[in-house]
Amino acid sequence: MNNIRKCDVIIGGIFALLTIVFLIMSSKNEVFFNWIFERHQNILSWYIRPLFLIPFAFFAYKRSWLGIFITIFCIFTSMFWFNKPEIINPQVKEFLEFEKEWLFSIWDYKKILLALTVPVSFSLLGLAFWKRSLWLGLSVVVLIASGKIVWSIYNASESGKQILIPAIIGLIFCILLIYYGFRRLENKK
Repeated sequence: MNNIRKCDVIIGGIFALLTIVFLIMSSKNEVFFNWIFERHQNILSWYIRPLFLIPFAFFAYKRSWLGIFITIFCIFTSMFWFNKPEIINPQVKEFLEFEKEWLFSIWDYKKILLALTVPVSFSLLGLAFWKRSLWLGLSVVVLIASGKIVWSIYNASESGKQILIPAIIGLIFCILLIYYGFRRLENKK
């Protein structure tokens, strides 16, 4: 393994560990968790999160572990990148309260299996672009967005509908930009 590849894997592994540390800290520290969710009420974080699928796809295409794991780290931490909004949509607040409650309620095998769809879907997305399959990759992007929409509306009813516009806009941008970027990369070969 050459030095560049070795650095890519090592630093990528560091970001994978940082993501795990972030997830553990946020699940074990209630003050930190509440601070994150207060800032996540800023709807801007809802709009940018799906857009991280674009660099994720790019780095999978380029086979860069560093890029993949930095992107995953950014997806999780982007929840608190924006200030807490001064005015909060009551439906947004209700939906995030539902998500917080869901995360802290009892974890049975159904919830564990459902939570495993996140790493599985990212693995499938990464594999699709690692193998340079545009159509499989775009299919996974559509499944990720559809799954989030269906889960949100099914479980949180009216407040779950707040995810619709950010998810659909994010999906459209992801499809268009991934398609465009993939075609450009393929044409450069």
